[in-house]
Amino acid sequence: MKRLTTTLVNLSDGLRLVHNHDKSAGAGIFGLAVKAGSADELPDQYGLAHFVEHTIFKGTKRRRSWHVINRMEAVGGELNAFTTKEETVVYTIFPSGNAARAIELVADLTINSMFPTSELEKEKQVVIDEINSYRDTPSEAIFDDFEEEALKGTPYAHNILGTPESVETLGSENCRAFLSKNYRRSNCVLFYTGPMGADRVAGICERYFEALPAGDKDTSIIIKNEITTFEKEISLDIHQCHCLTGAVVGGVNSPDRHAVALLANITGGPGMNSLLNVELRERRGLVYSVETSTALFSGLGLLTVYFGCDLEDLELCRSLTNKVFTNIAEGGFSSRNLEKAKKQYLGQLAIASENRENSIMSAARSTLFRGAPTLPEEIEEAIAAISVQKLAETAMPMCNPSTLTFTYNSK
Repeated sequence: MKRLTTTLVNLSDGLRLVHNHDKSAGAGIFGLAVKAGSADELPDQYGLAHFVEHTIFKGTKRRRSWHVINRMEAVGGELNAFTTKEETVVYTIFPSGNAARAIELVADLTINSMFPTSELEKEKQVVIDEINSYRDTPSEAIFDDFEEEALKGTPYAHNILGTPESVETLGSENCRAFLSKNYRRSNCVLFYTGPMGADRVAGICERYFEALPAGDKDTSIIIKNEITTFEKEISLDIHQCHCLTGAVVGGVNSPDRHAVALLANITGGPGMNSLLNVELRERRGLVYSVETSTALFSGLGLLTVYFGCDLEDLELCRSLTNKVFTNIAEGGFSSRNLEKAKKQYLGQLAIASENRENSIMSAARSTLFRGAPTLPEEIEEAIAAISVQKLAETAMPMCNPSTLTFTYNSK
């Protein structure tokens, strides 16, 4: 994996900065990650975290929307943001020499956004269109529907985007209250990768983020004690059958998270030699794509397998999927194959580390949830320690998974 000098700088009043020193880089990346997402919303405000992410660019105490979007683009940079169940990230990518401009802008957005009503009303339609576009894409909508069923009774269950109805009720006051409650120093991590040294970046951050409120957010995530296995079928007017099977696993801080990640990579990772791709596509031509993925939250996580197939092939695909996991759970994945799988996985991580954007955001996320960036050697040691028995234990829940299927409409 790429070895950059990663530094965690503790700024004043609990604010932290993750710094990757990339001396030869011609561009910098700076942003703020806040531990607040859809899981922090009240039941009558679903979609609020994502809506704040959209509208945080719509004007501050000192800038109109037009000035916000042009601030970085005027020098060839980009400004972006995204929301998950538990975090919101606002960041910019820019040519070297513009770090102070970038830091000042992100500070202005996350401290001084005003959420003008006229801009919010326009953006509601944009978000509603985004919601509808996801519903028009069964291969994406099935993940939201699965999580809603599997995580029922927890703040993780509902869709990050909310519903058209819930978005329509959101206003400036809701957005400002969410910002005030969650965008606090101990709840945020700043991140930078580029040619500027850590001390200089930290000094600029201290200056521009001085007004970021101190303290942590006052909230707690309620975790459901028992997850009930389910099997559900929804009939839609579509041309292909979509199936998602999965099981609850440990969360983002679980000591088993590396075993879960390795299992996902072995069974349905990006490699064409993944077990499910070989069984379902290469040998039998039953699917165009099949993938195993993870969604890890603070208290729990999900390990899932998705594939799309013809309706008449559904049961065979499900049977083959179960066979792959059962074989691993019964110790059928040899130690020799396990060593090969570890080498492949670590090689993929090494390639992924070349993506500076993903690398610095991963370090920021690790700091948000575990208190410090996860170093490459820590991952290597954790992967090396995984045994055939540990992999078998990790695969066991997938031998009796929950299942959600979108099938052809019968009409």
